Amino acid sequence: MTSSINRREFLQITTGLSLAGLLPFNAYGQQKSLPVRSIPSTNEPLPVLGLGSTKAVLQIPQSGTQPLLQVIQQLVEAGGRVIDTAPRPEPIDREFGLVLQDARWRDILFVSAKINSPGKQAGIDQLQQTKRLFGRQILDLLQVESMVDLDTHWSSLQAAKSNGDARYIGVTVANTADHDRLAAFMRQAIPDFIQVNYSVAEPQAGAQVLPLAAELGIAVQINRPFMNGEYFQKTRGRELPEWAAEFDCTSWAQFSLKFILAHPAVTCVLTETTNAEHMSDNLQAAFGRLPDAGMQTRMQSLIEDM
Repeated sequence: MTSSINRREFLQITTGLSLAGLLPFNAYGQQKSLPVRSIPSTNEPLPVLGLGSTKAVLQIPQSGTQPLLQVIQQLVEAGGRVIDTAPRPEPIDREFGLVLQDARWRDILFVSAKINSPGKQAGIDQLQQTKRLFGRQILDLLQVESMVDLDTHWSSLQAAKSNGDARYIGVTVANTADHDRLAAFMRQAIPDFIQVNYSVAEPQAGAQVLPLAAELGIAVQINRPFMNGEYFQKTRGRELPEWAAEFDCTSWAQFSLKFILAHPAVTCVLTETTNAEHMSDNLQAAFGRLPDAGMQTRMQSLIEDM
């Protein structure tokens, strides 16, 4: 009989507990903060888990901002501060901007924004709208989403960094088919950051993109850690293997997140959720042991066979 528990069981056990009761404590009884990894170009430390906000932001018209506020509070209380964003309809981003300007975290968040419309002026307009709606003169990270009109927008991003509109610049992809093009751009431009899809169920970036990022000194944000929910469809109803305890894993969400964090080129993983309990579960992945190379192969085989 296995002693492992799945995500649902873990969340049932922890329902009603504060985050302070969930996070590990050090030898002095003080609550630990999320581990950090350095941005290679500056050595600035960044917490290893952040929030990919697309799903939560798009739900604002139906659900309001309270779920998003709760998720960000969980993240910040754990020492997290990375919030990834993308341009959305102005009424939605106006509400989201008020969330980002909440006094509890306005001055500590690391806000990653994007431009994603073809055309030079359209990209510049998106940048200015994002700054206005988010109430930020300087964006921490500005990226070209999905490499849309990249040749046109890259000069605008370089200008934004030069004139102080953005501290870091980069590009994103979310499809494995784009990895070759991404790698070519990395070699050509050496951006500060890339954002790429990578997980135990979608590990292809580990073959080329992540080693190249390490070689070139490029920071890496990871998107799609759960393949936009497809991962949980694969694992639904299945027992977490007993051997997951060997790397301090207690849920299927942590299973994928620990696989990702085991790669040394990864700077920060962006988890998408509108559920504060799910965020609490996700945060546990940053603590304890990570799987070694042999265990990672075993993890991939398990998911491939599902």
